Amino acid sequence: MGWVGKAWRLLFWTLLLTPLLLYGERRAGWTACRAMADLASQGAYGVADPGGRIVASCNADRSMVPASVVKIATVASALAILGSDHRFRTDFFLDDHSNLYIKGYGDPTLVSEEIAGLVGRLREKGLRRVQTLFIDTSAFALEDQVPGREDSDNPYDAPVGPLSVNFNSVPLVKEATGRIVSGEPQTPTLPIMRELGQGRPAGPARINICAGGCNADERMARYAGELFQILLQQGDIPVAAFGGVRPVPSAAALLHTHWSSQTLTDISRSMLHYSSNFMANLVYLACGTHRYGYPATWSKAQRAIHGELERQLGEETAARIIQVDGAGLSRDNRVTVRAMLDLLERFRSQVDLLRRENGVAVKSGTLTGVYNLAGYLPGGRAYVILLNQPTNNRDPILKRLAQQFAARPASSDNQTVHHNPARQPEN
Repeated sequence: MGWVGKAWRLLFWTLLLTPLLLYGERRAGWTACRAMADLASQGAYGVADPGGRIVASCNADRSMVPASVVKIATVASALAILGSDHRFRTDFFLDDHSNLYIKGYGDPTLVSEEIAGLVGRLREKGLRRVQTLFIDTSAFALEDQVPGREDSDNPYDAPVGPLSVNFNSVPLVKEATGRIVSGEPQTPTLPIMRELGQGRPAGPARINICAGGCNADERMARYAGELFQILLQQGDIPVAAFGGVRPVPSAAALLHTHWSSQTLTDISRSMLHYSSNFMANLVYLACGTHRYGYPATWSKAQRAIHGELERQLGEETAARIIQVDGAGLSRDNRVTVRAMLDLLERFRSQVDLLRRENGVAVKSGTLTGVYNLAGYLPGGRAYVILLNQPTNNRDPILKRLAQQFAARPASSDNQTVHHNPARQPEN
């Protein structure tokens, strides 16, 4: 038989068998959806073996709101773009009049303890007094504040900026007498605490600095300025005044560059464990500046992350992950189960960054009407659960999936699921 005859024979069998294979795949998908119909009326889920093949799924190609499970995409991209050992930078400049300028580049780890430590470094560099303290915010030029952020007092709705301290949230205690003091020993009581604590009930609270709305850039600079001013004074470096926002003049000299004590790997672990929106968005923005330069913008970050996902997953899969912020706050974000399973296969070497619950590696994602999970089952199978529905049934679904695959070694997946080698199941 010549090559033409062989080609026609191959085409004949392809046309004959493909509908049967696709029917079998769709039937398996329908069966899987029916098995969870009582829990996932508006949902999707999937499980993939350690080789990346989907072994159970329902609605695997349905586009869904991911909420915080999209932080996995942020971390996977950032580790590749910035490098696992990346550290964030903050510069300190001094002019001839003893004015100190602090220029931030989006370090998400500038907490009171970190600042108290770097005050000592500034003294070692010869800083003895400050006439006026200024904040340079020119490294960011955000089109708007965080996409999807609301004007609540919750810390997860805190704004982000180039110089942000204590996650842009304020710890305070309002005593029964009405006196307001700091809510943690490492952070001194600041004027901003007294202002934000007015009208609140007695007791401890941690609120974001823009609770009730504010000019985010001005409020962030004020919080950072007040904290640096007092901690510098506690470190025997008196500060006469805080002057607000001002760019570093060309005549000022670089006094010190502070590098974050935590690497990107450390930050990513904290971000995923505690689902820190604040950290995620600053890491997201850093990816944009690394690829496209300062100032940071959301559009640069979106381009950088999408480009990296295309590199890791391919153009078709990356197109199914629409990400407009780093944390998952925006409902304009979209993912599919299939795309997330592909991403989890690439993320497998970073599994230790995820929180573990009862032997299951897990990243949750929650918004009103959005209840999602993604991670790895015991034995290494990746799973994704995306529920965009009023009822939060993600934990019962995860329990069923864990029970379903608990007694099956991953190597048995090849014998229990039939696949078209040219494509994954279509559900």
